[in-house]
Amino acid sequence: MNDTSHLRGPAADFTHVSQWVFDLDNTLYPPEDALFSQIEVRMTDYVMQALNVPRHEANHLRQHYWRTYGTTLAGLMDEHGVDPAPYLTHVHEISLDHMQEDLELSNRIKSLPGRKIVYTNGTAPYAERVLAARGLSGLFDAVYGVEHANFRPKPERRAFEAVFTRDGIAPEKAAMFEDDPRNLQAPHEMGMRTIHVAPVAERAEHIHHHTDDLSGFLSRILDANH
Repeated sequence: MNDTSHLRGPAADFTHVSQWVFDLDNTLYPPEDALFSQIEVRMTDYVMQALNVPRHEANHLRQHYWRTYGTTLAGLMDEHGVDPAPYLTHVHEISLDHMQEDLELSNRIKSLPGRKIVYTNGTAPYAERVLAARGLSGLFDAVYGVEHANFRPKPERRAFEAVFTRDGIAPEKAAMFEDDPRNLQAPHEMGMRTIHVAPVAERAEHIHHHTDDLSGFLSRILDANH
């Protein structure tokens, strides 16, 4: 496994943390589960229908809006006035039958001291379904989706501020786990400890730690704090 710390080790970096913020997709389940391969097909279908364009153009726009706005939805809202609610319902109607529960990860999240939340660019109901499929239901004090940030996406700072204000997160006491490096910039600026969870590390000033094994990384934090 590949764990790198850009600053100090877990013992120094997490003893002050009492609020733990987890992204959902490709963070609380392995990328091999490939939920986005299903979601992206449904996104492209929706763009085709909403904008009346052929599939190749819809697929291009889906990717363009994700790169430009942070999510495809944000681009559709800002450029075409698309209603977010039907879109979000449509794109998240996917199968989770292939996902497996992770008892080890569940136990380590449960053992973290303090408040634990999930914050995703998906919806809270979708997140609850994924958590159930992973055996992680009931571990978190709250689950927030893009609807709780007025449909603005990570990486926008105002999206983080909306959710963190709603939950009472104090960034100087918090850590953020996230697979998309872009989505760690604002948390870093706000004073949070940042952890990039992904198969390949990305070196950046706003990323304090990288891991390709979330459960193992949490184990090291817990060991350091006991």
